[in-house]
Amino acid sequence: MTDERIILITGGSRGLGRAAALALADGGDDIVLTYRSDADAAAAVVAEVRARGRRAVALALDTTAPDTFAEFAELLRETLDTQWARGTFDVLVNNAGYGGAAPVGAFDRDGIDRLVSVHFTGVVLLTQQLLPALADGGRILNVSTGLTRFAAPGMAMYAAVKSAVETFTVYLAQDLGARGIAVNVIAPGATATDFGGGAVRDDERYRAVLLPTVAMGRIGEPDDIGAAVAAILDPRMAWVTGQRIEASGGQRL
Repeated sequence: MTDERIILITGGSRGLGRAAALALADGGDDIVLTYRSDADAAAAVVAEVRARGRRAVALALDTTAPDTFAEFAELLRETLDTQWARGTFDVLVNNAGYGGAAPVGAFDRDGIDRLVSVHFTGVVLLTQQLLPALADGGRILNVSTGLTRFAAPGMAMYAAVKSAVETFTVYLAQDLGARGIAVNVIAPGATATDFGGGAVRDDERYRAVLLPTVAMGRIGEPDDIGAAVAAILDPRMAWVTGQRIEASGGQRL
């Protein structure tokens, strides 16, 4: 039995998920991360966490396949028992997702279904499946976007689905309060990752357009969001629940 927190991060093999895993490991937490297909990238994050003196495991999970969630929950239970001699974990970070842009007039059923599947249906059903294994007094952090507060071309459907996640967060916080579980949502602004094809990271002209909109005077980096995740999940923040916390450097204030 260990006293360390065990934190499950979906989509933890790259981008914001990886940054969050490393920031949390730096703070003394153990990590279970999920990945969809890139086992090598996931293994690299596990190695980085272990190099920090923390324990880590990577498990395969497709968050768009709810019919596999019961099997994943059993695999998680077995992993917790084998690696930590525990039956529960402490924090769920619903991070897995991808960007999808389309202007009004170009929406199609398949594109909408894919966004809803990964960013909403998967979040709701996976959380529900894992609640019995989430320790009382634990935490849930969902990931949204600054685009629910300000608009950007082509991002209407993505932002609308993330708005649903924000509303779900409030209701989940209400429902789980009796168990002492705090539920919040983090809303990153423009961040230099491979998200949405990596435009914020790689397209200098796009970055030049974004830069004047950020009060802090620079584009966000994954480590900025990782540090914010670690701060929100700090045990001293346990009384904060049902909140949308934006981490955008003051984008479009």
